[in-house]
Amino acid sequence: MIQITLPDGSIKSFEKNTTAMTVAKSISEGFARNVISAKFNDTVIETSTPLTTDGSLILYTWKDDEGKKAFWHSSAHILAQAIEELYPEAKLWVGPAIDNGFYYDIDLGDDFISDKDFKQIEKKMLEIARGKHEFKMREVSKLEALSYYKGKNNYKLDLIGNLEDGTITFCDHDTFTDLCRGGHIPNTGIVKAVKILSVAGAYWKGDENNKQLTRVYGISFPKQKELTEYLELLEEAKKRDHRKLGKELELFTFSQKVGQGLPLWLPKGAALRERLETFLKKAQKKAGYEMVATPHIGQKELYVTSGHYAKYGEDSFQPIKTPKEGEEFLLKPMNCPHHCEIYNASQWSYKDLPKRFAEFGTVYRYEQSGELHGLTRVRGFTQDDAHIFCTADQLDKEFKDVIDLVLYVFGSLGFENFTAQVSLRDPETPEKYIGSVENWEKAEQAIINAANDKNLDYVIETGEAAFYGPKLDFMVKDALGRQWQLGTIQVDYNLPERFELTYKGSDNELHRPIMIHRAPFGSMERFIAILLEHTGGNFPLWLIPDQVIVLSISEKYEKYAKKVFNVLENNEIRALIDNRNETMGKKIRDAEMKKIPFMVIVGENEEQENKISVRQHGGEDLGMITVEDLSQIINQEIEKTLKTF
Repeated sequence: MIQITLPDGSIKSFEKNTTAMTVAKSISEGFARNVISAKFNDTVIETSTPLTTDGSLILYTWKDDEGKKAFWHSSAHILAQAIEELYPEAKLWVGPAIDNGFYYDIDLGDDFISDKDFKQIEKKMLEIARGKHEFKMREVSKLEALSYYKGKNNYKLDLIGNLEDGTITFCDHDTFTDLCRGGHIPNTGIVKAVKILSVAGAYWKGDENNKQLTRVYGISFPKQKELTEYLELLEEAKKRDHRKLGKELELFTFSQKVGQGLPLWLPKGAALRERLETFLKKAQKKAGYEMVATPHIGQKELYVTSGHYAKYGEDSFQPIKTPKEGEEFLLKPMNCPHHCEIYNASQWSYKDLPKRFAEFGTVYRYEQSGELHGLTRVRGFTQDDAHIFCTADQLDKEFKDVIDLVLYVFGSLGFENFTAQVSLRDPETPEKYIGSVENWEKAEQAIINAANDKNLDYVIETGEAAFYGPKLDFMVKDALGRQWQLGTIQVDYNLPERFELTYKGSDNELHRPIMIHRAPFGSMERFIAILLEHTGGNFPLWLIPDQVIVLSISEKYEKYAKKVFNVLENNEIRALIDNRNETMGKKIRDAEMKKIPFMVIVGENEEQENKISVRQHGGEDLGMITVEDLSQIINQEIEKTLKTF
């Protein structure tokens, strides 16, 4: 007999070689019908895998992320079989599950796939799925694996060449076989709805010097209703695309002459950025931060010292060589090394700490052109960076204070649905990190303690730490249910060591400060993109570029419109006038398109009574009120949102 521990802590006895599905049935037949994946002792297994030892078992349904991962990975196998049947010359490479669906990279030879072929592929996939074919894993020797693909698929041969004998498995279903590590649903019949979403080019191994393969993206669901809802969500996402809204709202643009991934901020966008900066600077000032400014470049040696060059050198722009022999500079990929040198410019006592240096610093990273995407993936971006240098006794309070600041930022901008992620190092890959195990353990425990004390809803993710320290990341769900990583706080014992930072303690000896890295926005560009899509361009009232537009019914009332405009400006309301020779209907429609919260309409009645007619974005009519009344409505709404930090 073996002892199986379930997530609720209960332990059940089963005969050796029982399966995860048998365990599920012992809980309830109804529950078992929904189980599609499992994990045993932290290893993903098939629901039909024999269990031979005592251990912990987790059973997953479609509602679990791990269940979706198995579902979509299995669907990638079905896609691969469909492609092979429809395109006999196709050679498969890899087909993983992704956050929303799956893809498969394929060498189609002389064939190609366009959107007109999607229906045919979907039809073939559903035909295969309806066969209810079981996914069966089997171990094969390296020789067998090489023999199977020899002369048929060089991409798979290359993968097998990097695997150790005794670790290679194939997955079979129906007439199809694929090289695979595992993690599948019980059978193809669970897949009831599929959609091919797009095709794109993808270089083999991500190297642009290699052949370009065809990447086929798809998604699948256990019910047609869920696919329909997802496609409706996709349509809504298209309407909210920040690239589309950014153009409509005149916030930013890109220029091929300036360069890919280098956004140009238009006047309204620049003003919006400035308001965000002012908002955070005000909160930071209250929290004791001091603003600093650093150059856009630094000597290569600076980033060698910090460790960034070794870790990120390949993703940076090429070094800038000067006329002086051997002298090289880099476009700044990070702000933290510069802030370490600012700290080093003075001698500090424990009485001076903590020191909190903040900067809206622009950094540069050479992202691959295929990975650039609007403002969410750029080559030049501004971080709302700050670095706190503190003693060990101060660490807990400083970390919690930063959590409070992040929560204040989220609350002021309408991000209410979020979880925290404690990102730890992976002890199995120590080469990815710098610093001693002792310091890592102290830093990790400090973050976990702070998260517990602040009652954060958090998960622990091993292997997601920065190379110099663990971090607390905030994962925000937007209005469409998509998850984004916004805001990060990191504890770092290592950079102070590498830059030889010191302070004089109460014992008159020199000690190392601890460094906290933090960025509530993360990057201004990415934050604004996510905020645009979350709000659909309907920014919070305190942030939106134009709060009021004054619409005159005809040119006869332009003078009164100007008077109203001036009163609004004197009340610090951001307003503009539309005096175009257009119908009122068109002026209102255009104001709606620009998502301006309040439309002030002025004509004969308004002028006679020295009032304004007010219409809100979306159609609600506030009737005829005074300009002062409107100013009060706007300022009260802003005060309600922007609670004092």
